[in-house]
Amino acid sequence: MSESCKQILKFIAKLSITAVLLYWVFRQINYTEFSQALETAQWRYLWIVWGTTILSYWLLSIKMVMIMKKQDCPASTGLLFGASAITALYSMVLPGMLDAPVKWYILKQHTGKGSNVFCSMVYNQTTILFYMGATALVALIVTNPGGNWHIPVICSAILALLIVICLLLFTPTIGPKLTNSLSHILKPLPVSFRDRGLKALEQLSLFQTAPWSFHFKMILMNFISITIFGTAIYIFAAKTVGIDVPIGVLVLQFSVIFLLGRLPIFIAELGVREVTLIGTLALYSVDASLATLMSMIIFSNRILMALIGAVYQVCWGLRRQKKKNSSDSESAGI
Repeated sequence: MSESCKQILKFIAKLSITAVLLYWVFRQINYTEFSQALETAQWRYLWIVWGTTILSYWLLSIKMVMIMKKQDCPASTGLLFGASAITALYSMVLPGMLDAPVKWYILKQHTGKGSNVFCSMVYNQTTILFYMGATALVALIVTNPGGNWHIPVICSAILALLIVICLLLFTPTIGPKLTNSLSHILKPLPVSFRDRGLKALEQLSLFQTAPWSFHFKMILMNFISITIFGTAIYIFAAKTVGIDVPIGVLVLQFSVIFLLGRLPIFIAELGVREVTLIGTLALYSVDASLATLMSMIIFSNRILMALIGAVYQVCWGLRRQKKKNSSDSESAGI
């Protein structure tokens, strides 16, 4: 079987997973209640949801500028925002983290420093995943969905382990040894996973000499741009449809959906977002129809950023074409 056929089959399999999840979601909806929810929704909050999304992307772009500057790879916030928006456009068809190469290619074309960009992206994505994992664990401890002591104790132990690993990984004296140990652990894995893991560890090692003040700045940027703004998006999406649940629940939903959405089997978080919202909100007696409408409002953020990405792509494409025509004219004149 050719490589292209394998890729097509993988894509069909991922589409099938999304289709099965969405089929389950549609089976839960009471369409009469869904129609009523559409009529009674407070759509003025939608503008706040969209505005918060754009601000979140802009702050994450500022954070990426700071990381790339550390790698002697200067770039503007506008460039990073545009690259993120275009990546959001491609994420509508590329599952999970598989949209990352799109962003890498755009930044490589504009900076001419592919290895520096790759290193910065690995650090950015790794720290975000660690951070969101910690956020999800804290939210589980606070909300304690099961109502018993098992979840808080287990989550506290995992959280402590996660924090220790992060601290050791970026400690100049211990970090290289831990990286070496992790590389040995990766050896039994399949070649494709092992090579990606080793490459990521190699890039992370370049940030082990960075001062702790730099890492704490990144944590602060994550807290503002992801936790505060991300939670605000969920709060106002819930307000739009009249859902009233504790903020801790929304933080948990946001964190879990973000982490699951990074798996390369979900496209634009479709299916996993709806199932997670319906499942968790059912614990608070929220109807599946309201949860689905809330999910659609959150999904509209993806559509918004994809549209902005399309505008950026067209503008940058026209600019490149103009430069090419200008260069051809100069060559003809010579």
